[in-house]
Amino acid sequence: MKVILFGATGMIGQGVLAESLRDERVEQVLAVGRSSLGIENTKLRELVQPDPSDLSAIAGELGEFDACFFCLGVSSVGMQEEDYRRITYDLALRVGRTLAAANPELTFIYVSGQGTDSTEQGRSMWARVKGKTENDLLALPFQAFMFRPGFVQPKDGVVSKTRLYRAGYTVTRPLVPLFKRLAPNAFNDNREIGRAMIAVAASGSDTRVLKPRGITARATP
Repeated sequence: MKVILFGATGMIGQGVLAESLRDERVEQVLAVGRSSLGIENTKLRELVQPDPSDLSAIAGELGEFDACFFCLGVSSVGMQEEDYRRITYDLALRVGRTLAAANPELTFIYVSGQGTDSTEQGRSMWARVKGKTENDLLALPFQAFMFRPGFVQPKDGVVSKTRLYRAGYTVTRPLVPLFKRLAPNAFNDNREIGRAMIAVAASGSDTRVLKPRGITARATP
Protein backbone atom coordinates (compact mmCIF):
# COMPACT_ATOMS: atom_id res chain seq x y z
CA MET A 1 0.00 0.00 0.00
CA LYS A 2 0.96 3.64 -0.46
CA VAL A 3 1.08 5.79 2.66
CA ILE A 4 1.20 9.53 3.22
CA LEU A 5 2.85 10.44 6.52
CA PHE A 6 2.63 13.71 8.44
CA GLY A 7 4.94 14.44 11.36
CA ALA A 8 7.78 12.11 10.39
CA THR A 9 10.35 14.23 12.27
CA GLY A 10 8.55 13.87 15.61
CA MET A 11 9.12 11.16 18.19
CA ILE A 12 6.09 9.09 17.20
CA GLY A 13 6.45 9.87 13.53
CA GLN A 14 10.03 8.63 13.44
CA GLY A 15 8.93 5.28 14.79
CA VAL A 16 6.05 5.10 12.33
CA LEU A 17 8.39 5.94 9.44
CA ALA A 18 10.92 3.29 10.49
CA GLU A 19 8.25 0.60 10.62
CA SER A 20 6.70 1.72 7.33
CA LEU A 21 10.04 1.50 5.53
CA ARG A 22 10.67 -1.94 7.04
CA ASP A 23 7.25 -3.48 6.42
CA GLU A 24 6.75 -5.30 3.10
CA ARG A 25 3.07 -4.32 3.03
CA VAL A 26 4.07 -0.68 2.53
CA GLU A 27 5.10 -0.01 -1.05
CA GLN A 28 5.75 3.73 -0.78
CA VAL A 29 5.83 6.44 1.88
CA LEU A 30 5.32 10.10 1.07
CA ALA A 31 6.52 12.17 4.04
CA VAL A 32 5.02 15.66 4.13
CA GLY A 33 6.63 18.27 6.36
CA ARG A 34 8.45 21.56 6.76
CA SER A 35 11.96 20.09 6.71
CA SER A 36 13.74 17.26 4.97
CA LEU A 37 14.32 14.01 6.81
CA GLY A 38 17.82 13.45 5.45
CA ILE A 39 17.05 9.78 4.81
CA GLU A 40 17.78 7.85 1.63
CA ASN A 41 15.41 4.96 0.96
CA THR A 42 13.91 3.68 -2.28
CA LYS A 43 10.44 3.57 -0.68
CA LEU A 44 10.58 7.16 0.59
CA ARG A 45 9.49 10.36 -1.13
CA GLU A 46 9.30 13.79 0.49
CA LEU A 47 7.16 16.87 0.03
CA VAL A 48 8.89 19.70 1.89
CA GLN A 49 7.02 23.01 2.16
CA PRO A 50 6.11 25.71 4.72
CA ASP A 51 2.46 24.61 4.97
CA PRO A 52 2.15 20.81 5.31
CA SER A 53 -1.61 20.99 4.80
CA ASP A 54 -1.25 22.37 1.26
CA LEU A 55 -1.43 19.28 -0.94
CA SER A 56 -2.01 21.09 -4.21
CA ALA A 57 1.41 20.04 -5.55
CA ILE A 58 0.30 16.39 -5.50
CA ALA A 59 -3.43 16.89 -6.09
CA GLY A 60 -3.41 14.52 -9.06
CA GLU A 61 -1.87 11.71 -6.98
CA LEU A 62 -4.02 11.85 -3.85
CA GLY A 63 -6.44 9.19 -5.05
CA GLU A 64 -3.57 6.70 -5.26
CA PHE A 65 -2.83 6.63 -1.52
CA ASP A 66 -4.28 3.87 0.61
CA ALA A 67 -3.61 5.39 4.03
CA CYS A 68 -2.62 8.54 5.85
CA PHE A 69 -0.71 8.36 9.14
CA PHE A 70 -1.17 11.74 10.81
CA CYS A 71 1.41 12.02 13.60
CA LEU A 72 1.85 15.79 13.43
CA GLY A 73 1.28 17.65 16.69
CA VAL A 74 2.61 20.10 19.24
CA SER A 75 2.65 20.32 23.01
CA SER A 76 -0.06 22.53 24.50
CA VAL A 77 2.27 23.71 27.28
CA GLY A 78 2.29 27.50 27.38
CA MET A 79 -0.10 27.88 24.44
CA GLN A 80 -3.38 29.77 24.25
CA GLU A 81 -6.35 27.71 23.12
CA GLU A 82 -6.78 29.68 19.89
CA ASP A 83 -3.18 29.01 18.85
CA TYR A 84 -3.28 25.37 19.88
CA ARG A 85 -6.54 24.85 18.00
CA ARG A 86 -5.12 26.48 14.86
CA ILE A 87 -2.14 24.13 14.81
CA THR A 88 -3.92 21.02 16.05
CA TYR A 89 -7.47 21.14 14.73
CA ASP A 90 -7.31 23.39 11.68
CA LEU A 91 -4.31 21.70 10.09
CA ALA A 92 -5.59 18.14 10.64
CA LEU A 93 -9.04 18.96 9.27
CA ARG A 94 -7.66 20.69 6.19
CA VAL A 95 -5.65 17.58 5.40
CA GLY A 96 -8.52 15.26 6.27
CA ARG A 97 -11.06 17.06 4.10
CA THR A 98 -8.68 17.18 1.15
CA LEU A 99 -7.91 13.46 1.35
CA ALA A 100 -11.53 12.46 1.94
CA ALA A 101 -12.60 14.37 -1.15
CA ALA A 102 -9.86 12.75 -3.24
CA ASN A 103 -10.35 9.18 -1.98
CA PRO A 104 -13.27 8.12 0.25
CA GLU A 105 -11.70 4.64 0.48
CA LEU A 106 -8.58 5.97 2.20
CA THR A 107 -7.76 4.95 5.80
CA PHE A 108 -6.90 7.97 7.95
CA ILE A 109 -5.18 7.34 11.28
CA TYR A 110 -4.83 10.26 13.67
CA VAL A 111 -2.65 10.31 16.78
CA SER A 112 -4.21 12.15 19.73
CA GLY A 113 -3.54 10.89 23.24
CA GLN A 114 -4.90 9.11 26.27
CA GLY A 115 -7.27 11.47 28.08
CA THR A 116 -8.70 13.03 24.91
CA ASP A 117 -12.14 14.47 25.69
CA SER A 118 -14.74 13.24 23.20
CA THR A 119 -17.42 15.36 24.86
CA GLU A 120 -15.45 18.54 24.02
CA GLN A 121 -16.73 19.98 27.32
CA GLY A 122 -14.02 19.16 29.86
CA ARG A 123 -11.71 21.52 31.73
CA SER A 124 -8.53 20.41 29.96
CA MET A 125 -7.92 22.63 26.94
CA TRP A 126 -5.76 20.19 24.98
CA ALA A 127 -8.20 17.34 25.60
CA ARG A 128 -11.17 19.39 24.34
CA VAL A 129 -9.34 20.43 21.17
CA LYS A 130 -8.14 16.90 20.50
CA GLY A 131 -11.66 15.62 21.15
CA LYS A 132 -13.18 17.94 18.58
CA THR A 133 -10.44 17.04 16.12
CA GLU A 134 -11.19 13.34 16.56
CA ASN A 135 -14.95 13.84 16.30
CA ASP A 136 -14.78 15.89 13.12
CA LEU A 137 -12.30 13.53 11.47
CA LEU A 138 -14.53 10.57 12.30
CA ALA A 139 -17.41 12.37 10.57
CA LEU A 140 -15.53 12.66 7.25
CA PRO A 141 -16.33 10.19 4.45
CA PHE A 142 -13.32 7.93 4.78
CA GLN A 143 -12.23 5.20 7.18
CA ALA A 144 -10.88 7.12 10.16
CA PHE A 145 -9.25 5.66 13.26
CA MET A 146 -8.05 7.50 16.34
CA PHE A 147 -4.94 6.36 18.21
CA ARG A 148 -4.73 7.39 21.86
CA PRO A 149 -1.37 6.12 23.12
CA GLY A 150 -0.45 6.42 26.76
CA PHE A 151 3.10 7.08 27.88
CA VAL A 152 5.13 6.72 24.67
CA GLN A 153 8.57 5.20 25.07
CA PRO A 154 11.00 6.27 22.30
CA LYS A 155 13.03 3.51 20.67
CA ASP A 156 16.28 3.41 18.69
CA GLY A 157 17.69 6.61 20.11
CA VAL A 158 14.74 8.76 19.02
CA VAL A 159 14.19 11.81 21.22
CA SER A 160 11.25 14.16 21.60
CA LYS A 161 11.56 17.65 20.08
CA THR A 162 9.80 19.08 23.16
CA ARG A 163 12.25 20.07 25.92
CA LEU A 164 9.84 19.27 28.75
CA TYR A 165 9.19 15.79 27.37
CA ARG A 166 12.92 15.14 26.93
CA ALA A 167 13.53 16.04 30.56
CA GLY A 168 10.69 13.79 31.65
CA TYR A 169 12.00 10.84 29.66
CA THR A 170 15.49 11.32 31.10
CA VAL A 171 14.18 11.28 34.67
CA THR A 172 11.76 8.39 34.25
CA ARG A 173 13.80 6.12 31.93
CA PRO A 174 15.27 3.98 34.75
CA LEU A 175 11.75 3.48 36.16
CA VAL A 176 10.04 2.50 32.90
CA PRO A 177 10.42 -1.30 33.44
CA LEU A 178 8.78 -0.94 36.88
CA PHE A 179 5.99 1.29 35.54
CA LYS A 180 5.29 -1.17 32.73
CA ARG A 181 4.92 -4.02 35.23
CA LEU A 182 2.57 -1.96 37.41
CA ALA A 183 0.52 -0.50 34.54
CA PRO A 184 1.21 -2.55 31.40
CA ASN A 185 -1.78 -1.11 29.55
CA ALA A 186 -0.65 2.52 29.93
CA PHE A 187 2.49 2.26 27.77
CA ASN A 188 3.32 2.14 24.08
CA ASP A 189 6.55 2.70 22.20
CA ASN A 190 6.88 4.69 19.00
CA ARG A 191 7.66 1.71 16.77
CA GLU A 192 4.80 -0.28 18.26
CA ILE A 193 2.49 2.55 17.24
CA GLY A 194 3.88 2.28 13.71
CA ARG A 195 3.25 -1.46 13.54
CA ALA A 196 -0.30 -0.95 14.79
CA MET A 197 -0.98 1.76 12.20
CA ILE A 198 0.16 -0.48 9.37
CA ALA A 199 -1.98 -3.35 10.66
CA VAL A 200 -5.07 -1.15 10.91
CA ALA A 201 -4.46 0.32 7.46
CA ALA A 202 -4.06 -3.19 6.03
CA SER A 203 -6.98 -4.94 7.70
CA GLY A 204 -9.02 -2.44 9.73
CA SER A 205 -10.09 -2.54 13.35
CA ASP A 206 -13.23 -3.43 15.29
CA THR A 207 -13.07 -0.09 17.08
CA ARG A 208 -12.53 3.39 15.68
CA VAL A 209 -10.71 4.63 18.81
CA LEU A 210 -7.70 2.61 19.93
CA LYS A 211 -6.28 3.14 23.41
CA PRO A 212 -2.92 1.78 24.65
CA ARG A 213 -4.07 -1.84 25.02
CA GLY A 214 -5.72 -1.80 21.61
CA ILE A 215 -2.62 -0.32 19.99
CA THR A 216 -0.45 -3.03 21.54
CA ALA A 217 -2.86 -5.73 20.38
CA ARG A 218 -2.85 -4.52 16.77
CA ALA A 219 0.95 -4.20 16.82
CA THR A 220 1.35 -7.84 17.83
CA PRO A 221 1.56 -10.33 14.91
